[in-house]
Amino acid sequence: MSIEFLDPTHENDSAEFALAPRLRTLEGAVVAIISNGKKNTIPFFDAFEAELLNQHKVREVVRITKFNYSTPVDASLLNEAERWNALISGIGD
Repeated sequence: MSIEFLDPTHENDSAEFALAPRLRTLEGAVVAIISNGKKNTIPFFDAFEAELLNQHKVREVVRITKFNYSTPVDASLLNEAERWNALISGIGD
């Protein structure tokens, strides 16, 4: 019996990738939250949304829930992504 170790790093040169520029502030921003849809994410993201709105003066929080927690987000749910300033992807159980 043998063990195969897999390297999770990207196969191509990572220089091709660039990080998105950081927001200077969240004030006035539109922030999207994508939830995996499990029930315990609801109270957590409710509190997180309140924090974003009250403490960080976010203009709008867009809440998205995936159709299936074990698959990538459906492309149709990302139709408004161009107007978002930030995206938070969250999981929960």
